[in-house]
Amino acid sequence: MKLEFKENGPIVIETGGRCVFRDAQGERVIEKPRVSLCRCGGSANKPFCDSTHKTNGFVAPAAVIEFDEDLVLDVSRL
Repeated sequence: MKLEFKENGPIVIETGGRCVFRDAQGERVIEKPRVSLCRCGGSANKPFCDSTHKTNGFVAPAAVIEFDEDLVLDVSRL
């Protein structure tokens, strides 16, 4: 799995086609090759990006993090 922090934009996760998202409301299976997460704080669809960063002045550097394929992210524990 790879996380790409877009310059002045979201965190894009390359899922490989499928990921499981867990939060306080439960668990959802997302079947998309890429998922974009908000990091500007302005999305009306948190934790997912709705492109609000383009209009709210969000500024942040780009970066990339790569993980082993067996890693599972559980946001309910953050």
